[in-house]
Amino acid sequence: MQALLALSRAIDRINEIIGRTVGWLILVAILVSAVNATVRKVFDTSSNAWLELQWYLYGAAFLMAAAYTLKQNEHIRIDIVYGMWSRRTQHWIDLVGHVLFLLPFVVLMVWLLWPYVLQSFRSGEHSSNAGGLILWPAKGFLLVGFIQLLAQALSEIVKKIAVMRGLIEDPTPFVSSHHSAEVEAEEFAGKVSE
Repeated sequence: MQALLALSRAIDRINEIIGRTVGWLILVAILVSAVNATVRKVFDTSSNAWLELQWYLYGAAFLMAAAYTLKQNEHIRIDIVYGMWSRRTQHWIDLVGHVLFLLPFVVLMVWLLWPYVLQSFRSGEHSSNAGGLILWPAKGFLLVGFIQLLAQALSEIVKKIAVMRGLIEDPTPFVSSHHSAEVEAEEFAGKVSE
């Protein structure tokens, strides 16, 4: 189990670095959008390549940050139902969800995307829009994002099992949004009364 935990820490570290880095792609996309809009208004000219570059950047940021979001335990869930259960039950819910739903889905996506991306790369597929970009990088972002998500799913499964066996502390203790609001209100009340 220690070897699996070491692998899990390595996956977490890689996805942490990638997740924090790709956030900057949003800024680059905003700058590209601003330059494109300025050039279009001032010089009355535009290029589909600029628009597609924006899509590529937003897509890369979203897809390559998905694993980071899972690592941070920030994926969407219904706290009202989830928060009613004990932390141990929540771990079981997460483990079953990762094994039965997330893992098969990401394995299927990697399996289906691999030939799709490879064919696009080999053919040098270009956008059908005039002046558009080559398409395989955008398709490659899909594949890389799902590979990252697959690795992070495996990491989360290892960590859930280790937490449930008492081998490690819970890296993401659950705090319901209701409880979080109560804590924040108490802190605010304490500051006001000082």
